[in-house]
Amino acid sequence: MTASTGTLRAGLVGLGSMGRHHARVLAGLDGVQLVGVVDPMGDKNGWAQGAPVLSTVEELLALGVDYAVVACPTALHEEVGLKLAEAGVCALVEKPVADTVDGARRLVEAFETRGLVAGVGHIERCNPALRSLRTRLEAGELGDVYQVVTRRQGPFPHRIADVGVVKDLATHDIDLTGWVTGQTYTSIAAHTVSKSGRPHEDMVSAVGQLSDGTMVSHLVNWLSPLKERFTSVTGERGCFIADTLTADLTFHSNAAVATEWEALRAFRGVAEGDMIRYAIPKREPLLVEHELFRDAVLGKSDDICTLRQGLRTVEVAAAVLESAATGDTVRLDGAAKG
Repeated sequence: MTASTGTLRAGLVGLGSMGRHHARVLAGLDGVQLVGVVDPMGDKNGWAQGAPVLSTVEELLALGVDYAVVACPTALHEEVGLKLAEAGVCALVEKPVADTVDGARRLVEAFETRGLVAGVGHIERCNPALRSLRTRLEAGELGDVYQVVTRRQGPFPHRIADVGVVKDLATHDIDLTGWVTGQTYTSIAAHTVSKSGRPHEDMVSAVGQLSDGTMVSHLVNWLSPLKERFTSVTGERGCFIADTLTADLTFHSNAAVATEWEALRAFRGVAEGDMIRYAIPKREPLLVEHELFRDAVLGKSDDICTLRQGLRTVEVAAAVLESAATGDTVRLDGAAKG
């Protein structure tokens, strides 16, 4: 941090399709100065926002940074993250935190043992619809939660080359499901297909259970011409539906809950009730993510996805792939999130 101004010095590693958006937000973020960007390919598109473009992480560290955003390919997250941790630099790592469970564990240990703030860019946590949904679930507006269903479908994104749809996309749904419900996965069963000729899977269907017994279902693919980002949470009092493309949240109430006599409150069925679409302030999720991480580095907030939570998501993703490969339901320990 620059002592005279109180400004955090930030760096960026990776200037690809996601890195360019991080550069844009960092360059305009209050209380932060983007001091350098690392990309061996240079900045042929002019995305670095005027910051010097460097070839190595070591060159960035030589400039002196308080934290860095890691937006390079997933396979490089561990290598880059360990260098930052060893240098005492905080880090916001794009999701998934690493491409293997062991790699994610090594990153958790490296940052935690040094007392460094580190987070994972699970940006759906900053989507206005899901933030509102989580708040309402925490307030008990749905009563008992029965089921979470997500659908994340669309055409293949040419930015992805090193992982399949489970690690790239399903990790969004795994993280958001645990985050909005406050629960962890205890089992998962999945099927995958690969239809596009790439070495990784491009479609997955998974069902599972959370630590409180809630059922989950995820459908994720790169094979649909329809782009869909759908999350529904069904419970005692009705159903919340979040569209994270438009950041809309809708509630469909169960009229039967409200109208039954107190003596007959035992569950007997559901009835269609009122539908409410909530008016939600719609700020850019990436900006919210950066503001929350900046505040965490400053010790003002802890509202980030921690590396340990990111590790849990990688563990569940690995279980999805294991189940698809073996045909078995995979059990997880259901340990509480850290």
